[in-house]
Amino acid sequence: MLEVRAERLRRGILALAGTGAGVAEVHERAIELVDRTVRSDLTCWALMDPRTLTFGSMTSGRVRIPSEYELLLAESECGGHDPATFAEVARSGRTVVRASDLPSADVAHSLRHGAVWKPLGLDRELRVAFTVDGYCWGAAGFVRSGTDFSDREVEFLTMVAPALATATRAAAVHTLRPHPGDDPGPAVVLTDPSGDPVGLTAAARLWQDRLTGPVRLAVLLRAATFGARSSPSGVFRTHISDGHGYWVLVRATALDSDGDDSRTVVTLEPAPADEFTDLLFAAYALTTRERDVCTDVLAGLSTAEIARRRGISANTAQDHLKSVYAKTGAGSRAELAALLAGRQG
Repeated sequence: MLEVRAERLRRGILALAGTGAGVAEVHERAIELVDRTVRSDLTCWALMDPRTLTFGSMTSGRVRIPSEYELLLAESECGGHDPATFAEVARSGRTVVRASDLPSADVAHSLRHGAVWKPLGLDRELRVAFTVDGYCWGAAGFVRSGTDFSDREVEFLTMVAPALATATRAAAVHTLRPHPGDDPGPAVVLTDPSGDPVGLTAAARLWQDRLTGPVRLAVLLRAATFGARSSPSGVFRTHISDGHGYWVLVRATALDSDGDDSRTVVTLEPAPADEFTDLLFAAYALTTRERDVCTDVLAGLSTAEIARRRGISANTAQDHLKSVYAKTGAGSRAELAALLAGRQG
């Protein structure tokens, strides 16, 4: 019976993703389907940047997390201290992580569990990573009170996670496109140690209107501030969806002013063309050689020129192109170049 439910969910969600639905629509439907087997009081599903493993959008179930807790959740995800963050689950190679299987001391000192779930009366948590072809495209968290998540529920989510990953990736491809319009100028925000803004440019204020849903500017600033301070490089970097189908590059690093690095500089800008293309390479699961060939196609090289540049035969270069066409759905070099440059219709 569990296998039948899992297969129905897999078919339904993959069919929806195949219609060109966006990430929010896919996740909303998936939440409904999963809830029939795995009950939760609160659930939140994330689109993840596959290269930095930071969240790019959030979709909640019928009951949404109270807004006063959203900033704390952003801090817990990016602060570098909480156990079983979405990024940590993805990096571990595990698909499903149940809080009750974690060391009790880790859970006891968790910001997420102590400052969010406990005040809300929730004491059970389970998290799932949506990974396909080596890239994590999304994740989901489930919390509830009372009975712990069972082995049967863990098994069900393990069975459906690959399809949810594939559907999330497909939906991300449909919404990957550069931001239109004129350049409004540098969008820069200065934040204090808590991630609250203390100064911002006029262009940054425009993003307050563009960013909708849980990943609003305040949540993003909290995540970026703590992400930069917990990063070994001191730099936070992610791509987020602006809620209107466009992708945004967000970066943050500490501002060193006379030895005082307590403030953080956060910048926002439409995802540049090369960043956009790299995301599409990952979305279509292109191999290293296929990416090289695509780069050469974007540069306008012929098949013979690609072969010479890459040290392969013309037939091998053509075989790589055929594989790329099959994965992307492009029917020609022109279509492929337009797709990778974000100009597809």
